Amino acid sequence: MAISLSVALRREYERLFEGCDIRPGQRALVERTCRRLVRDRSRYAAVSARQEVPWAFVAAVHQLESGGDFRRHLHNGDPLSARTVRVPAGRPRHGAPPFTWEESAADALALKRLGGNTDWSLAGLLYQLERYNGWGYRRYHPHVLSPYLWSGSVHYERGKYVADGRWSESAVSRQIGAAVLLRRLAELGEIDLDEATVSRPGEGGADHGEALDAPAVGATAPVPLVSRYAMRRGRASEAQKAEHLQRWLNTFPGLFLRADGIPGEHTSAAYRRVTGRYLPGDPRG
Repeated sequence: MAISLSVALRREYERLFEGCDIRPGQRALVERTCRRLVRDRSRYAAVSARQEVPWAFVAAVHQLESGGDFRRHLHNGDPLSARTVRVPAGRPRHGAPPFTWEESAADALALKRLGGNTDWSLAGLLYQLERYNGWGYRRYHPHVLSPYLWSGSVHYERGKYVADGRWSESAVSRQIGAAVLLRRLAELGEIDLDEATVSRPGEGGADHGEALDAPAVGATAPVPLVSRYAMRRGRASEAQKAEHLQRWLNTFPGLFLRADGIPGEHTSAAYRRVTGRYLPGDPRG
């Protein structure tokens, strides 16, 4: 039985994404991986534009399936020197090996019937990522959130498929999950995630110059824009105020900040989306 993107599942994805905090021991690996994805963005964008699929989706799948190796199929990480052997086997059906990575990627996305008509909302994006890997965790081991999405975050500890159909309750995924990568890319301002869509290369999300409707109650006062070095030298109370501001900003659609207590450029840009103005001290204001 197919699993559909129900209202309940949509809310589950959104709730988990909002609370997708990186485990302290995984932060360096997340940063390195995100830098590599951004570095290779042009290759992902070329496939993205051709298939009408968000570049970050392609990048996340590439990382999870083959560790970001452009010598391997996007389908499952098999070498491009031959058709795929593992599930799905025999891909691409047309053409002759060795295949280019772009040929393989286009075939993998077409096989999953992904394109411009796909729901690319935040929940839709996470749904398609979990679907890409398979529903085994959700169907047979629901006590474990899929590491394909959540490994490296507080949502995942252990339990994984160590091979096709082989489950281990004690094995721990060493990869960084796709949702964790997307969350960090959003925090870095490399992708825009909002309620309706995931921006494709060259497109913006909401207009960054247009203020969102902020609630009258619970609004948080701005804090001065500072450098990371200056905040480290500052008082703990100032960092707490900045963290409180970041958590408040994260309650608005499409805003995903790391609540680290350092009100830098991304925090200031998010503040402008909500209020129409940058933080005090931001030269852009």
